[in-house]
Amino acid sequence: MIAMPGDLSVQTALLAACIGYLCGSIPFGLVLARAFGFGDIRKIGSGNIGATNALRTGNKPLAALTLAGDILKGTVPVLVCWRWGVEAACTAGLFAFLGHLFPVWLGFKGGKGVATYIGILLGLAPLGVAIFVAVWLGMALLFRYSSLAALTATLVVPVALWLLGYDIIAGLAALLTVLVYLKHHANIRRLASGTEAKIGSKG
Repeated sequence: MIAMPGDLSVQTALLAACIGYLCGSIPFGLVLARAFGFGDIRKIGSGNIGATNALRTGNKPLAALTLAGDILKGTVPVLVCWRWGVEAACTAGLFAFLGHLFPVWLGFKGGKGVATYIGILLGLAPLGVAIFVAVWLGMALLFRYSSLAALTATLVVPVALWLLGYDIIAGLAALLTVLVYLKHHANIRRLASGTEAKIGSKG
């Protein structure tokens, strides 16, 4: 079981929330795309600021750096706030996720959250990342839908963490999973209708 410190003070919770949101709201995809000379990534492909859309530019280093940035903006605030306990770290993780999904700098229109979800897990419970990757790879190999693989992985992780005794982290992961599903509503509709693009397809 994870050791549980005392109740989180309001001041610490607010500080963790601010650190999390400020880190999470950094639009790495937008900043890096401009640095690489692609202009506004929101005018490319799906219009999303994440690594998947960055890959649609055809520039793999851009996509890799965007992925790394979106992961780290979940990990860094969690690790910074661990000093105040697991509740503070989870608060920072939650607000980093909200910052990524709803960045104030971009009119609250951000990414879909999968990479940041992984980054938060990396900071809170690295075993959760291993579970996520294993499920994602299995689903991707079986069905060749990246979105389906991610949605399934985010569904399995909270259950697995809860069974392993990471109660508070499992609770956070469950909340993040709900948000991931809400942000993937269009993908879910396409999966249901059979129009979602498969991994490696040009559609």
